[in-house]
Amino acid sequence: MYIFIDESGDLCGKQSEFFVVGGFITNDPRRTARVFRKWRKTKFTNKKLRYRTELKFSDTRLAEEMRLKTLGNLAQSDIRIFYVFFKVKNIPENYHNKKGVETGLLYTEIVEQALRFLLPTGDLEFRVYRDFRQLKGVSQAKFNELLKIGLSPNLSKKAVVQLEAVNSANNTNIQIADWICGALFRYYNKGKNGDRYFSLFKNSIVVAEELFKDYWENFAKNKKSPFK
Repeated sequence: MYIFIDESGDLCGKQSEFFVVGGFITNDPRRTARVFRKWRKTKFTNKKLRYRTELKFSDTRLAEEMRLKTLGNLAQSDIRIFYVFFKVKNIPENYHNKKGVETGLLYTEIVEQALRFLLPTGDLEFRVYRDFRQLKGVSQAKFNELLKIGLSPNLSKKAVVQLEAVNSANNTNIQIADWICGALFRYYNKGKNGDRYFSLFKNSIVVAEELFKDYWENFAKNKKSPFK
């Protein structure tokens, strides 16, 4: 299986209540990329948007109706959508330090948990592509190492495991993942047309899980201060 993953939100909680990590699964990444490129070339009237190397969901020049039509087209592209989400205020104490949130370690854990929901699998190819981003306190090599350790028990010993950070400007499928996460971000943060976006691809969702939901409630019940 081929997995393309991205995120939307602010781990420090300054810009949004919810954070989303997710994307889609496909067995034919060339087809999904071709469908998205063809849609842009034939349906977008704005030439600057039509021929841009990268088109993000959040591009301010996009009309809302075009966003809706594009998401509807993606939902019909035989993709399986998966994602995890959480309230930023629920981030557990072990990811906090005196300077704030340890975003690199937190992001690594979130991606691992999102991928775990796709396991176990008998697929002999497990190829994960994510949008490249600098991770505070975690090198790219360390990120891949931690993910392999966490995921390998539920993968076939014969499976080919590929974990790769790619430039979204050069990868159409990562741009699709960006659109999915952007729409989900709008939905959970009650943004404009969020409900309409979600309704377009809800039948394509195979995993939707909230993380850290009961963390602070459990601290309250145990009468423990999370920062002591």
